Amino acid sequence: MSTETILVTGAAGFTGRYFIAGATQAGHRCIALCREAAEQVPEAEHNVTCDLLDKNRLLEIIDTHQPSMVVHLAAISFVAHEDTAEIYRVNLLGTLNLLDAISALAPGVRRVLIASSANVYGNAAQLPISEASAPDPVNHYGVSKYAMEMAARIYDKLPIVLVRPFNYTGVGQSDHFLIPKIVDAFGRRESSIELGNLDVARDFSDVRDVTSAYLKLLFCSSPHGLFNICSGVPIELRSIIENLNDLAGYEIEVRTNSRYVRTNEIKVLFGSSRSLDNTIGNYRRHDISSTLEWMYRNTLQTH
Repeated sequence: MSTETILVTGAAGFTGRYFIAGATQAGHRCIALCREAAEQVPEAEHNVTCDLLDKNRLLEIIDTHQPSMVVHLAAISFVAHEDTAEIYRVNLLGTLNLLDAISALAPGVRRVLIASSANVYGNAAQLPISEASAPDPVNHYGVSKYAMEMAARIYDKLPIVLVRPFNYTGVGQSDHFLIPKIVDAFGRRESSIELGNLDVARDFSDVRDVTSAYLKLLFCSSPHGLFNICSGVPIELRSIIENLNDLAGYEIEVRTNSRYVRTNEIKVLFGSSRSLDNTIGNYRRHDISSTLEWMYRNTLQTH
């Protein structure tokens, strides 16, 4: 594997930090593109500040650093984000600005990996969800990601790989998200927690495995592609609670809050990882139990 200069957008975010740590350990030079000057990624060779809506600054960064690969992770990733216009500005227009800059000043780039989302599938009726499943997004986040995918097709001269990650988690993820919220409650030894429906199952991966897959995809033989990033295994929310009960040595009381119960909740939702597995081979090292233990032990150290 040759040494590459990889520009990473959203570098200071949850996923970006893990990707840069893994890529640096593999011997690559990472340019961390962060939105705020206060955000820094120590493992990166260079930290640069840029709002993706600033076209001139993007052009300057691409021209100066001449990345051989780009990993685009910057996004509004919280589905319930309140500013709808910002979701589209960042997720769609920011991506187009980046692709314009790469096309203009780095035509020799070897790979551009763009993170979309399994949210584009919406409430798919047939399981597991494969890349051939028809997108049917049901919220602005999903629509913005699907619009981004459609727009990226225009840049057919760039070697673009699109990824659709399903749910994933790990140490450092915001407690806006479900599993960190639950783990944090156990770390605080809370006697109870308010959740929605426990009788659902979702596809959960470990962030370290997800970023490992991203890195492998940068070097896959096909210059283009679309890949689900998923475990292929539905995990029941109830089993996550039970796992943490065992880790913590006590049973938390789960109270159902109607605010968290979605209308027409889909009971089981998971993806097919066949295409990804056939392309990059084995990349998973963590099952949900080991991920939960890692998160729980870390939470104990911070409380």
